[in-house]
Amino acid sequence: MLKTALKPRWIAGLVFALLLSGVFVLLSQWQFGRSTQSEAPVSSTVDEVKPLTTVLKPGQFFPGTVSDQMVSATGSYDPAKQVLVEGRLFGGQKGYWVVSAFAVDGAPTLSGAAASPRTWIPVARGWVADPADAGPPPSGGIELSGRLLPSEAPLPNVDAGPGRASAVSVAELINKWDVSSYPGFVAASAESSGGTSVAASGPLKALNIPAQPPAQQVNWQSLFYSVEWVVFAGFALYIWWRMVADDYRRDLEDEESDEDSDNNGSESHDGVDSGPAQHVSTTNEPEQKVQQ
Repeated sequence: MLKTALKPRWIAGLVFALLLSGVFVLLSQWQFGRSTQSEAPVSSTVDEVKPLTTVLKPGQFFPGTVSDQMVSATGSYDPAKQVLVEGRLFGGQKGYWVVSAFAVDGAPTLSGAAASPRTWIPVARGWVADPADAGPPPSGGIELSGRLLPSEAPLPNVDAGPGRASAVSVAELINKWDVSSYPGFVAASAESSGGTSVAASGPLKALNIPAQPPAQQVNWQSLFYSVEWVVFAGFALYIWWRMVADDYRRDLEDEESDEDSDNNGSESHDGVDSGPAQHVSTTNEPEQKVQQ
């Protein structure tokens, strides 16, 4: 079969099949690249600091459009309302987020039997490696700025214990603190009191969380097309191999047909030579009988 495949026309056919398969592979790569698409890009305005009271309203669902927005607020901390959230990484080391309740000045108040006189928001003030390093929040009036993030989901069937929380979950924290709250939390980047910075320092490390990149979405149709192009590439090579195999079988059939023709010709030639000898022998038998 190798001799058949080395015929000039099949070598040219192989080159064409390889080129065609290469085109199909490139199309597969293009379709695969389109199969992962990013969500809407992060707005360039998220790093512009905006007042919290104009960006988010308490008692409503957290809109995705305000996630990662830098916000500012004035108010005060309550040192009795502070928890540690364990399992948080900083520089590759596990530790704790220090989360404190911040009463927002000028925030709308909620109505209802369980509503508190003021509206609060959880603030992740920083990270500590040892719970003993988590001191109380600064006192007095505070000017706060940081990145607004949606509430996390609490860990199921986990009792974090007193002074702890399983996650920065607004639903979990308002039950611990018994306050009305915004539906998200702030990762603090700057805190000041009377013009003096009181931001995280020493063992308490500032978080400085950047805006998160847009999530990736899978386009299943493009992913299917990318696999389909790979199948086409393999099919092009298969078609070439099948045509070579068919040509090889035709050559074998032609050779067998030639051999059969040669054998039939030799047998007919032998039959013509033996005929007269048999005739002579039969004609001699009467002569032998006469002589006797």
